[in-house]
Amino acid sequence: MKTINAALCSFGMSGRVFHAPFISLHQGFNLIGAWERSKHLINEHYPNVKSYPTYEDLLQDDTVQLVIVNTPTYSHYAYAKQALLAGKHVVVEKAFTTTVAEAEELKAIAQEKGLVINVFQNRRWDSDFLTVKSVVDAGKLGIINEAEFRFDRFNLALSPKGHKEVPGPGAGIMKDLGPHIIDQALHLFGMPQFLFADIRITRPDSEVDDCFELLFYYPTMRVRLKAGYIVKELLPSYIVHGTKGSFIKNRADIQEPRLLLNEKPNLAKWGTEPESEQGILNIDENGTTVRHTIPTLQGNYYNFYDGVYQSIVNNANPIVSADDGINVMKIIEAAFLSSNEKRVVDL
Repeated sequence: MKTINAALCSFGMSGRVFHAPFISLHQGFNLIGAWERSKHLINEHYPNVKSYPTYEDLLQDDTVQLVIVNTPTYSHYAYAKQALLAGKHVVVEKAFTTTVAEAEELKAIAQEKGLVINVFQNRRWDSDFLTVKSVVDAGKLGIINEAEFRFDRFNLALSPKGHKEVPGPGAGIMKDLGPHIIDQALHLFGMPQFLFADIRITRPDSEVDDCFELLFYYPTMRVRLKAGYIVKELLPSYIVHGTKGSFIKNRADIQEPRLLLNEKPNLAKWGTEPESEQGILNIDENGTTVRHTIPTLQGNYYNFYDGVYQSIVNNANPIVSADDGINVMKIIEAAFLSSNEKRVVDL
């Protein structure tokens, strides 16, 4: 089996929780190391890897074939561009970039150099979303009329991470939680024709957007996306209505909480939700109402990295392509335009 040598742009929370465990689990990857600016933590978890003092040292290491750009959003474009120009494949976290123009430039550079970009939209492999997608794809709801996806939290305090709270090109909820549910909606339903957005600042002392509502217009369907930090009683995160009935599902994927506890993923029971969190399917079958729970599919972020491996080694299509990342950025730019001008935007 061909092995790809991968290095991380940082070993903070995302490197430790979302990337390194799955790179290490996949037999096709070899975790080479991470760029660590001040804290040197990676060797506590992976004793035999390198800690690069600078990004230039990482990029000059000819053994590194894949760079994971898992730094704050505002830096994605610059670091990904440097990696591509150094001849490395890249995985770039969400939001892909801060503008559509930046995203399109990265795609062009990768194409010119014959390199592969994958965008880390890991929430496609959450157990809850996989289950929602399976219900929709199986036609259990008939023709979809409307859907609502939410990503809510209750936290009035500002994040200690300055890049999330200080006004700038990568700050705010729209480029933090937004890309998760935007990508899920586009992955399930495709690009809408029009959108309307209401983006607000709601927390005391906040200087960046921390609440939004998007309305996607499709020819015969509407999709609403909502996220905010002042939602104490959590509502179902996925609500889908169709001509045969409805499906409701809570956000209950357990991967992130377990990874935060330094649990190592596996390919057996990893990402298996408790039965109590099963979604409710309420449909009409031949004039009779049938209401029951739907077993939740297993979530596993490993499948993202398996897709990355296949795209690099076997020339498969990127598991989450640069075009996917560009489309998310198009939605975000259109959302800010819509909210600022209080109008529906034609996509």
